[in-house]
Amino acid sequence: MDPLALYIHWPFCLAKCPYCDFNSHVRERIPEPRFRAALLAELAWEAARLGPRPLGSIFFGGGTPSLMSPETAASLIETATRLFPPLPDLETTLEANPTSVEREKLAAFRKAGVNRLSLGVQSLDEAALRFLGRRHSAAEARAALDAARHVFPRLSFDLIYARPVQALSAWRAELAEALSLGPDHLSLYQLTIEPGTAFAALHAQGALGLPPARTQAALYAATAQAAARHGLFAYEISNYARPGAESRHNLAYWRYTDYAGIGPGAHGRLTLGPSLFATRRRRAPEAWAARVEAAGHGTDEQEALSPAARGREMLLMGLRLAEGIDPARFAARTGLALQEALHSEVLEQLLDENYLAWRGEKLAATPAGRLRLDALLPRLLR
Repeated sequence: MDPLALYIHWPFCLAKCPYCDFNSHVRERIPEPRFRAALLAELAWEAARLGPRPLGSIFFGGGTPSLMSPETAASLIETATRLFPPLPDLETTLEANPTSVEREKLAAFRKAGVNRLSLGVQSLDEAALRFLGRRHSAAEARAALDAARHVFPRLSFDLIYARPVQALSAWRAELAEALSLGPDHLSLYQLTIEPGTAFAALHAQGALGLPPARTQAALYAATAQAAARHGLFAYEISNYARPGAESRHNLAYWRYTDYAGIGPGAHGRLTLGPSLFATRRRRAPEAWAARVEAAGHGTDEQEALSPAARGREMLLMGLRLAEGIDPARFAARTGLALQEALHSEVLEQLLDENYLAWRGEKLAATPAGRLRLDALLPRLLR
């Protein structure tokens, strides 16, 4: 069995960003002792039913997990690595924002066991940061990146592009500066309008528009070209890394291996006996904590996935990767032959049009195909 990936959700933020649809919540005071105890209890419950599986990665996501104390992070890492035997090169990632308050805690998080930091920079342009609702300045972002580079052996940061009226030349200049800061990994996301967000309301009113599709495609192509010139390659639609610096935790999702999610709203995919289960924790933080205190875990849903459902999910995730999908591994994980999950006529058409390609034994989306994957997949999947 592949190593287990462990996701730990910290749901609290200082403010809700207008583009964000993640399970994040603003609280005047964060009840950290209660949530630390609940996370530790849920972790122990999960370990009791999974057994001592090897642990390949830990990812603290949110929300803003750098708002927790380093002592809480240390306790969760120590408990996880005691309950699940860690691989010698265990990857432990923490998401953080580049505010001065969080920057002061970086060394303590490193001492707690975090060896990979993911900074939510989002932009190096002051006006864009204000538009995106971020609480840090571009100067704070640069300072945090410089500090983090001296603390963590691995560093990634996020940028959002394809913003309204963003010129290609301006994005090229911003991306060039980002690449000059020496990251080994970048997550470069096109702005999308997510339901239920403040941006969605503005978009519905006609007060916020995205660049036209042709401009978005040009921005995407320029992004890949600039990253490659600095030795970072698109191993996934929105993620670029130097060879060997890919996020092993996120690869667990895209390769459709087992991952456990603890904390409010966290999802998991877990093999238990002969079945693969989709799990989801209760979403509201206080309701999740109350359920953990009563039952030892905050699970709201646990569903055994059919072969067809597993096949759809593995295709949706795996075709995002430049490496593609191995048919033998697909069959072992889903119980279906790859061809059984695809419309053969559509597959041949997409191969002919160079949206998909066979790379050795693997079926992969080409760069043009990855750009259009959301439109192609409904046609391709049975």
